[in-house]
Amino acid sequence: MSTPEPGTAPGVRARVREELTRQIVATARRHLATGGAAGLSLRAVARELGMVSSAVYRYVSSRDELLTLLIIDAYDALGEAVERAEAKVPRDDVAGRYLALCSAARRWALRSPHEFALIFGSPVPGYAAPEATVGPASRVGLALIGVLADAVAAGVSAPAGEPLPDAARRSIAPIRPYFPEEIPDELVFGGLVVWTHLVGSISFELFGHRQNVVADAPALRAAFFTEEMTLLGRRFGLVPPG
Repeated sequence: MSTPEPGTAPGVRARVREELTRQIVATARRHLATGGAAGLSLRAVARELGMVSSAVYRYVSSRDELLTLLIIDAYDALGEAVERAEAKVPRDDVAGRYLALCSAARRWALRSPHEFALIFGSPVPGYAAPEATVGPASRVGLALIGVLADAVAAGVSAPAGEPLPDAARRSIAPIRPYFPEEIPDELVFGGLVVWTHLVGSISFELFGHRQNVVADAPALRAAFFTEEMTLLGRRFGLVPPG
């Protein structure tokens, strides 16, 4: 694979850099499917692209930088899928938006299992995610916070009318500043529980923990997930009793 000549115009060099970086990331994404994140190698990526390793390092400086690019891409793809699905539901349909958000996250994970494993699976030894991953990682959470805020505006104040125990209230202190003030602690807690169960439910299905537990038929797996999320949403006031 050719690399840009030293005398190439700056605009052309920028486009070539962007295209080569995109190819490197796309190739690395395929390698996730075979070797996992821990086995990711810039040298192997370079070989597949027909480049010498030194050329690849001009575009991606290290394995950790490559992992960061993959992680950001995965979070952004998940966030976009969730935001697009949630935006299609009328704004006053809080339950519909909540369930659309959950289902979109699951559908994305089933289409992109290796990317899901990268961002929600076991940490990669020796890798520490930089600040650049925080924004992309927050997209689904922000969509859920939007649903919670509109649930409050629609009259939901506390899950099932139950006040949050003091210890549980204090446990959410680190995340509380990231939620609008109008969302009560009970719904902040509920949002965290929903997020945890959403990721956990998808992980159980994706990594085979529901084998011989939930029927294999895709429609039945989807029905189980929808009912699971419905019951959880009902517990925290996001889905009306029914």
